[in-house]
Amino acid sequence: MAEDEPTPVHQTKVLDGLAENPALPTGLVRRLVRYRRGFGHVAKRADLTPDMIEEVLASGHDWLLHSLALNRQLPNAVRMRLAAHADPAVRAALVVGARGAPRELYERLIDDPDRLVRGHLAERDDVPADLLARLATDPDPPVRATLARWWTQAPGPVRRLLLTDAVDEVRAAACSTYYARLPHPVPPPDLVAGLLADPVTRAGAVRHADLTPELAKRLAGDPDHHVRRQVAEHPQLPSGVRDLLAEDPSASVRVGVFSRRDTPEPVRHRIYTQIRQGDRPLTDLLDDEIDDTALLQQVEDHMAVAELRHLRLDWVTADPLPHVSSPYICFRRSAARSRTLPAEAVIRLLNDDDSGVRTSMAKHAPHLVDPATAERIDREFGPDKKTRWRPADVFTFPPQTLRRFATDPDPRMRCLAPRDPDLPVELAERLATDADSTVRHAVAGHPNLPVHVRRVLLADSSEWVAHAAAAAATLPVAEMERLLTLAGV
Repeated sequence: MAEDEPTPVHQTKVLDGLAENPALPTGLVRRLVRYRRGFGHVAKRADLTPDMIEEVLASGHDWLLHSLALNRQLPNAVRMRLAAHADPAVRAALVVGARGAPRELYERLIDDPDRLVRGHLAERDDVPADLLARLATDPDPPVRATLARWWTQAPGPVRRLLLTDAVDEVRAAACSTYYARLPHPVPPPDLVAGLLADPVTRAGAVRHADLTPELAKRLAGDPDHHVRRQVAEHPQLPSGVRDLLAEDPSASVRVGVFSRRDTPEPVRHRIYTQIRQGDRPLTDLLDDEIDDTALLQQVEDHMAVAELRHLRLDWVTADPLPHVSSPYICFRRSAARSRTLPAEAVIRLLNDDDSGVRTSMAKHAPHLVDPATAERIDREFGPDKKTRWRPADVFTFPPQTLRRFATDPDPRMRCLAPRDPDLPVELAERLATDADSTVRHAVAGHPNLPVHVRRVLLADSSEWVAHAAAAAATLPVAEMERLLTLAGV
């Protein structure tokens, strides 16, 4: 190797990337199995041979064994051996990775001494029902709570056991306003009264109650604002109680009233204005003088402002036309989720002031989005939270547009250029030396990169760029061998 050739500065990350490379030849996979640093990602490969698996099993290396247990292509005979492994983390990983495993594996693990293993089993939807049902009487409440949250369509006797569990945590998970899987469960009618009487299940039970005027008034005075929020959204809510909740001290409860179809427009507008005017920067909440109750209220009020933007209103989506010009962002976003809007309404929403409205409309009517509009929407994309997704993921830009992006002042747009598989070499090289690491990461696997440029990326100061360069299926085999030699394997 020439002295001036760049060498990886993040060797472990590079080898982890190489372990994920789909083009890694069998002989090099065999060499990489001997590597004892990093996270052992090579053991997750679908192309492991029996002798490689045996080497991993004999290695005693924690990360290799953990990755092997996560391997979805692992032979069932090997899974059964791992099910008896002394390390509970390996057994837990085995549960996470097993798909289509035989019943005998789950029978072996359902009574595992480690709570984490049983907890992972409680989250699975492919474990035989009779085995899952045994977890409803598990000695550890967190396991039963996990089962209640994930097994939403459990048989009636199991659901009844969980709803009447002696531990608050389990009952709360069994009768909640949120579950880990759809559809949400419906409690037996004869239990609803008891669930409403129980403070830990009351909020989750409201939606299942026959909301008489007397019950509505009583629940509207509950000290728990989560209960009052559920009352505010109940379809049987009397108008008088609705108007009472419209003045609730909790902004979350008032959002519930705001979102109702039958809320009078003056009331809706007043709630919207009040909540937005009461918004305060999060930095203002860091006041040492404020007590916990007041702090919690301010945090909830701040979250209510965000909720006014994010609400998904099915009744608006079902009848979108009256709301395409709504002053409320969440109404326009909900309208934009409709696939039945006429072209003129789609165009209006594609030009909305709110990025979320524009993006939602583009996702639901991509056939009406021309390239110029697609580019504009992606350029102006302002996600409400951190995400790797972007509007460009639902569009196909022509090669000439992608090549123009290669020299765009905005690094976000330069990241799109490598989506052109025929990107000219000079542009690919230019992106590989970009000052922005996200651009270098985007181009690291491009097939038109010369070897000397790939070596520079493998030695990049960003570990994620180096990882991407090593994981690229377009990496020449000679470079793969060089990396293994540098690592001493």
